[in-house]
Amino acid sequence: MAEQQVGRRVILSGSTFEEEIGYARAVVDGDWVHVSGTTGFDYAAMTISDDVAEQAEQCLRNVGAALAEAGCSFADVVRVRYLLPERADFEPCWPVLRRAFGAVRPAATMMVCGLADPRMKIEIEVYARRGSGAPV
Repeated sequence: MAEQQVGRRVILSGSTFEEEIGYARAVVDGDWVHVSGTTGFDYAAMTISDDVAEQAEQCLRNVGAALAEAGCSFADVVRVRYLLPERADFEPCWPVLRRAFGAVRPAATMMVCGLADPRMKIEIEVYARRGSGAPV
C-alpha cells in the first residue's frame, strides 16, 4: 500500500514494525528507490523461520514486493547491504542471494551486528534506480 508525502512516495508493507517504529518499507524519490532493512518475517502471518537461508528467501520476497510496488525489480538494484548477528550464518545464504543478485552484481556489504529481535538472523537493505537494469 503506497502513501503519498510531500516530494516523495512512501511504500508500506503492512508490517506492525512500520507503525510501531515509524518508518516505511521503501521510499521512492524520483528514479531512486530506498528499501529499508527487511527481515525474514512473513508479514501476513507475522511468523519467522528458524533457518537463516529460509529467512533470506523471505527477506528477498519482502524486498521484491517493495521493489515491484515502486515500479522496479532486482535488476535495478545498485546497492545491497546484508546485516547478520552471526558471521557464520552468511555463507549458507549465498545460494539464495546469488539467485537474486548474481546476474545484477550490485555493490554489496555484509555487516555483523545485533538485530532488533533475537529471532532475526538476517536483514537485507537495497537501493535501486528505476530503469537502470536490464531484464534479468
